[in-house]
Amino acid sequence: MPTWPDAPRYDAFDMLATMVAVVQPDGRLLFVNAMFENVVGLSRRTLMRGRLGDWFTDQHPLAETLAAVARNEIATGRFDAVMRRAPVAAQEPLPVHVILTQTEPGQDRIVVELLEIEQQTRLDREERTLGQVQATKELIRNLAHEIKNPLGGIRGAAQLLAMEMPGKELAEYTNVIIHEADRLQALVDRLLAPHRKPHVVSDVNIHEVCERVRSLILAEFPRGLTVHRDYDISIPDFRGDREQLIQAVLNIAHNAAQALAERIAAGDALLVLRTRVARQVTVGKHRFRLALELHIEDNGSGVPEDIRDRIFYPLVSGREGGSGLGLTLAQTFVQQHQGTIECDSVPGRTVFRILIPLP
Repeated sequence: MPTWPDAPRYDAFDMLATMVAVVQPDGRLLFVNAMFENVVGLSRRTLMRGRLGDWFTDQHPLAETLAAVARNEIATGRFDAVMRRAPVAAQEPLPVHVILTQTEPGQDRIVVELLEIEQQTRLDREERTLGQVQATKELIRNLAHEIKNPLGGIRGAAQLLAMEMPGKELAEYTNVIIHEADRLQALVDRLLAPHRKPHVVSDVNIHEVCERVRSLILAEFPRGLTVHRDYDISIPDFRGDREQLIQAVLNIAHNAAQALAERIAAGDALLVLRTRVARQVTVGKHRFRLALELHIEDNGSGVPEDIRDRIFYPLVSGREGGSGLGLTLAQTFVQQHQGTIECDSVPGRTVFRILIPLP
């Protein structure tokens, strides 16, 4: 933390959802807010040992603008740049819009605000997704009930008809009807499961959830797949439904393992479970001081481009024979914890990012 006498006046910056730094004209960092820590992936104490320019791919625009503001040639400067992130953050560089402002004329402190260029786009996409999910829930619930009612009649009629059949050959046809009715019944039950099952709330340790999922995945894929753990053990327990969260993470991890079939055969498949704490997070228009950030990353071929925007929709699957319900159920379970799921996929690297508010 900064130690100069007027440090408390910068405390309000920690409440902002944008990155803020206070620097000297030479770029030496005097203060960074919580969002800056979260985005870069390092603590405030570590960041303040260096300069702001260390986190830009091109330092020249920053240095020139800092000098101009310090000389009082301009009161405010703006430019677009690309920010680096700490290797432990395991994320791509971030395009930002940079705003530099004098604190007071003649002062050697400059306030720098960094706005994620894609932040508003992401918020808009999240809002649309939440609306779409709610509409999809209602559609699924209504459609499932409409399907369920006649299925019982079809199955019962087929059973009665089977009793009247004179030979086994004809009975095979009624068996097909009964079998398919049962299969559809199971599908309907899976669609309705998130709405029927009670929300069992207790203290949840996210690493116990991850370890359970890891053991299940390795039991099914014992050879050719490495499951790497990258945990922040400081993450506190939170109130939630442990079984729902295990199912949500397992659905995503299992999909990833199945998509890694070729790499498993080659022996170099990798699945990473990474936990971090995110600060000043906005989820569904609500602001949270702290949130759990869980990454499920694989080195597979990526989500097919034609379904990338629809992977959380029910019955949408990129795998032959898939039901298309795994990610839909995962999203439902996470949203019941006030959280959200995002997916970033390119060939060779797919990351599902789960955000859940912390107390």
